This record gives sequence, structure tokens and C-alpha cells, in this order.
Amino acid sequence: MLQTFPVSYVEPVFRPPSEARSLIFQVTNGCSWNRCSYCEMYTDPQKKFRPRAEAELLAEIRACGETGIEPRRVFLADGDALVLSMRRLRSILGEIRSSLPSVTRVSSYCLPANLKNKSDEDLQELQALGLKVIYVGAESGDDTVLQRIDKGETHATTANALLRARAAGIKTSVMILNGIGGRRFSEQHALASAKLVNETQPDYLATLVLTFYKGPQRLMAGFDGEFEELDTIGLCREMKILVGATELENTIFRSDHVSNHLILKAVLGKDKTRLLQQIDDSIVYFGNHPEFEHTHHDY
Repeated sequence: MLQTFPVSYVEPVFRPPSEARSLIFQVTNGCSWNRCSYCEMYTDPQKKFRPRAEAELLAEIRACGETGIEPRRVFLADGDALVLSMRRLRSILGEIRSSLPSVTRVSSYCLPANLKNKSDEDLQELQALGLKVIYVGAESGDDTVLQRIDKGETHATTANALLRARAAGIKTSVMILNGIGGRRFSEQHALASAKLVNETQPDYLATLVLTFYKGPQRLMAGFDGEFEELDTIGLCREMKILVGATELENTIFRSDHVSNHLILKAVLGKDKTRLLQQIDDSIVYFGNHPEFEHTHHDY
């Protein structure tokens, strides 16, 4: 008799590409902020934010352990699991450790604002309980862009959260949105984003491309209707500015999300020269092949 896997979700569920093999527990539904004008991940009516019922979640973790599976990694969904109280997080991480002893790494998305309510001692405790990686969607290091997309963060608040997490021994993965400033703010977005990662030296850095599945109306409002989306060459040129301005010591860099026009993999800074050459070659290629020159939308 086929056994039903004892995990339930409120769809859709999102995870970073690197968590493809992770066991996912949905500890919250939706995102507690959910105001970012570029983000459509949690805008469906069933994704209204709420913490998962604690007893139900703990029972689900225990039931997974009883199946005999031995996952190495667990990802805590949805958008910002660390919004939960320390008491709840202790309970969740403790149950994972008890019921799934094979797990060596727990990770989660994290809004920088969530860490304001966690002391340095709290972060150290979470790391000791198994939280090893946080994914921070910084999107941009530029305060003008952050304000226009209603991110609810600044360059300073994001940098502070990343530095505190690293000091506690939690690895940080930073995501930057290629094209989020449009043509008008492209250069300052790239330079300020490079400054952010230079200051914080994340373990991982990823770039994704701004994409609209439901249309650009929410984002356009923050730019007074004057947002000009970058074409493929514009995205590559912005990437060149970003990478060129980085001063990273040992950051694993990936531009391999499904949204990316250009797939890049490197370690920064040792691969910086090679990476810049790849970008230059791509600019020439797209320039010589106009059939690949496009934007996601025509408006």
C-alpha cells in the first residue's frame, strides 16, 4: 500500500534553486511584509500571511521521521520563517534535530527586519540548533531603488542584518535583482549593490532578472509610471558594472536562475577577470544576434 508523504502545503511554495533536494516544511504561509512592488510570490488570496499551527507542524516533522527518510537538508518556508518568535523557532529546530537526526543543515529566507527582534545571543543559539544558512533578498543596495520598490529596508539595515548573521556563524546568501532600477537607476543600483556585498562579504551571491508574470503595474507605480525595463544587452552591461565593482574574497557567485538571460558561475574574487570577459563576450554576441535582443514586456 502506497504511503502518503506526511507533508502538506498551501501552494505555491517557493525555494532557492540550491534547496532543490531539501525537505521543505512550511512554517509560515506567505510573507509578513508582502508589500514589495516587484514581488508576486505571495499575492494569491490563499497566501495571506499566518504562522503555521505549531502542534500541526511539529506532528508533521515527527511523522516524517517515522517514515525512515534521512534528509540532509531542511528548508523552512515561506517567505520569512525568522519572523517567528525564538520560542517557536527553538521548538521547530529542536523537533527537526530529534525526529530527523540525519539533517546537517536548516535554511530559510530571511527579511533583514526579522533580525531586529533577535539578539546576537539568539542568532548564536539558532545557529547551534541547526540554522546554518539564510537567504536574504536584498534586491538592491541603493536606497532610492529600495524606496521605490517599497522594500521596507535600506542599505544600512540590510548590511547590519547580514553582518550580525555572519558574526553568529550563520552563512549568508544574498540575492540581487538585475534590472530592478530600470534604465534610469541601472548604474547606481549596480554600484550600490556591489558596495553592499563588499561590506558584508556574503558566502553566496546570486543575481536574478526582474520578471513580471502578472504584469508590471505594481512596480510602475513606484517609478511614477516611468520605469523603462532593460533589454538583454542592458542587463549584461548592468551585470558588468556590478561584478566589476565587487571586491569579494571568497564568495560563490551564481547567475543560473530560470529568469537569467546569461548563465554565470564563479568564485569572486578569484574568477572576476574571467567573469568580466564572459560578460563582454555576451554583450558582443547579443549585439550580433538581434533575434535574442528583447525585454520581457513591451509597454
